[in-house]
Amino acid sequence: MAVLEKIVISDFRNIQLQELEFSPNVNCISGNNGEGKTNLLDAIYYMSMTKSAFAASDKFNFRHGTDEFSLAGTYRMENGLSSRFAIRMTSKGEKKVKRDDKPYNKVSEHVGVLPIVLVSPSDISMVSESGEERRRFVNAVLSQMDREYMTSLQQYNRLLQQRNRMLKDMSPDRTLLEVVDMRMSALAGPIHEARRRFVEELKPIVSEYYKALSGGSEDVDIEYESDLSKAQLEQLLDSSYEKDRIFRYTTCGIQRDDFAFRMNGWPIRRCGSQGQQKSFLVSLKFAQYEIMKKNYGFAPILLLDDVFDKLDMGRISNLLQMVSGKDFGQIFITDSNKVRMAGIVDGLTQDRAYYETVAGTFTRI
Repeated sequence: MAVLEKIVISDFRNIQLQELEFSPNVNCISGNNGEGKTNLLDAIYYMSMTKSAFAASDKFNFRHGTDEFSLAGTYRMENGLSSRFAIRMTSKGEKKVKRDDKPYNKVSEHVGVLPIVLVSPSDISMVSESGEERRRFVNAVLSQMDREYMTSLQQYNRLLQQRNRMLKDMSPDRTLLEVVDMRMSALAGPIHEARRRFVEELKPIVSEYYKALSGGSEDVDIEYESDLSKAQLEQLLDSSYEKDRIFRYTTCGIQRDDFAFRMNGWPIRRCGSQGQQKSFLVSLKFAQYEIMKKNYGFAPILLLDDVFDKLDMGRISNLLQMVSGKDFGQIFITDSNKVRMAGIVDGLTQDRAYYETVAGTFTRI
């Protein structure tokens, strides 16, 4: 498995310059809210995914007053050898990613090399907001495990943009649209099938984790909702042509897919308490971890950002029993309550490191 041994962060968020070495097991980061705990985890996430887990645009990742940031990490890879990865981003939009000083031909080639799972309070957007957040989650997981999926999705999105530009014309070229439709359909089928298989694999694992975490008091489920469950995309696009022409954008396709989260048959956002929703989302991310570990043959890096928030002590105890009882890899945990975190982690392992942060400066304690 990939283990982050050392990271160097320069001008990322509120972190001016930091060089930190980590335990291969559990790393605990404490500090008050707004001091930089989450920014450190986001830097680690960025090293894997080449983008922030929280900012839609890189412009929000530059430290105030700077016009570039850089990240560099030394990892012990699954073959036992060390590799150094570096990312540099400028305000002009230039992003360079290197492995052992050799640049990738495409930034996307790096995604999946350093598998990672993040559990964060921001996950609540998957429950409270639109299907776009849930699609983003599924796409991020599948893109790490399946390079063909990521490539097909990128090509589909480019064709979708082209089709929508064509529909803005008052008299779109129907023949050209049909060519685009055919190409989109060829890509949409495998994407739909990959999402369907992923959800089928995900559901029983989420249910198992939720029962362990909550004591089994509720039944949870995930339902994949897609236009492609009715027909192939090419047929759907043909039948929706007049509607698309009037609205001047594509009204059907995998870009409308959704993943309904349910508890006892009802939408979890309507019937679930904050604690129940949090328990479901933690279970969802742990299920992601389990699937990725099976797919890779080794454990991804696990980031737990304020994971104890909104969970009662019984659920926290269940969660940590799952962590300590499974073959987990390197873990990073943040919590504003240093005493609580130490009391919990010290009971799990002696191989741990503690850090405290103030205004983006981290000190090992």
